Amino acid sequence: MNSALDREYGFWSLFRFALPTIIMMIFMSLYTIVDGIFVSRFVGSSALSAVNIVYPLVSVVIGLGVMLATGGSAVVARKLGEGDEETACRDLTLLVLTGAALGTLFSLLGLAFSAPMSRLLGASDALLNYCTDYLRILLLFAPASILQLLFQSFFVTAGRPGLGLGLTVCSGLTNAVLDYAFIVPLDMGITGAALATAAGYCVTALAGMGFFALRGKGLRFRRPRWESRMLLYACGNGSSEMVTNLSNAVITFLFNQLMLSLLGEDGVAAITIVLYAQFLLTALYMGFSMGVAPVISFNYGAANHARLQRVFRCCLGFIALSSALVFGASLGLAELVVAVFSPAGTAVHAIALDGFYKFAPAFLFAGLNLFASALFTALSDGLVSAVISFARTFGFLLLALLLLPGVLGVDGVWIAVPFAELACWALSIGFLAAKRNKYHYV
Repeated sequence: MNSALDREYGFWSLFRFALPTIIMMIFMSLYTIVDGIFVSRFVGSSALSAVNIVYPLVSVVIGLGVMLATGGSAVVARKLGEGDEETACRDLTLLVLTGAALGTLFSLLGLAFSAPMSRLLGASDALLNYCTDYLRILLLFAPASILQLLFQSFFVTAGRPGLGLGLTVCSGLTNAVLDYAFIVPLDMGITGAALATAAGYCVTALAGMGFFALRGKGLRFRRPRWESRMLLYACGNGSSEMVTNLSNAVITFLFNQLMLSLLGEDGVAAITIVLYAQFLLTALYMGFSMGVAPVISFNYGAANHARLQRVFRCCLGFIALSSALVFGASLGLAELVVAVFSPAGTAVHAIALDGFYKFAPAFLFAGLNLFASALFTALSDGLVSAVISFARTFGFLLLALLLLPGVLGVDGVWIAVPFAELACWALSIGFLAAKRNKYHYV
């Protein structure tokens, strides 16, 4: 048995268990955002726009990694709960090898087609070089990006969330220090920002390989067996997270095109700032949901309904409390957050600050939506999880972006996300009520 998962949890003990993953996700958000800060401040708003223009393709890579990580960790945690450690270890190894192979494919695509892909994503002549340089380097290090995501999930499943946290902090510090070194004194521009991000990926990827290769007991690398059914099941189970990232790619593209048409490059830079803020503020929900997922999977696999119900109640309490706190923080810190990227008095600052206040209500509803999706992934119900994620990040949001800007102009762009989160909040509550008897979390 995995002693870190096979125990009773109350509100605070569950929070403490998830805390390393929460902090890890916040640090991941921060070191992703660090690129934007340095690029905006020391390279220019056009370069910041370029970062967001190529993000949809980067999001696809992240989506594949998150799909394997969340779907695979649920499979591995369930097998640990069933007492089948040998199969869990073999599945871990096969999932890691699969992630490395997918990353290598993207590396080859990036080397050959960065410029054409940048054009397809909407890069103008003025932004093409920025886009190509940034995209080529990030895709070159796609294997490290995917492995980083896998190991962050499997550290939690192995009962070592603190290790994942420590490595994430190291990765973030590496990225931040190298961002400064490459961009400011070395004047490497957007290329320096991409190299700094890639270096951060490598810290966790290399450490994870060493940890699971050298570990003498517990979850570790063992000689894998080809299990196509397990891989397909893991991918299907984690498909909601893949859907989320693919949807983010499409939606980011639409945001960019709408802002280009309404406000030009300053509009793209402004929406980039607000989306960075969203990424940071929702990291709390994402980290908590990822942190508690192995506990849910373990107790579901062990058929311990009483424990599962206690964990579920604690989760709902945390989501309700944190949603109110995050919404309040978003209103109170809006001007500070925007000013970090763009100084007061600039056109980008004015556009982003106005949009941030209209965007903020989304944080009231996002927490439950993210938890509901993660819950059903942990329960191996990938279909329901995918429906929630698809509705939240694509279906409702696409509808809002197609309808609201035509009626409200720029304001319609800003309130599209709150509209989608509210609609998905109602859907999530419906699924939680409908599935309670099947999974016994109530």
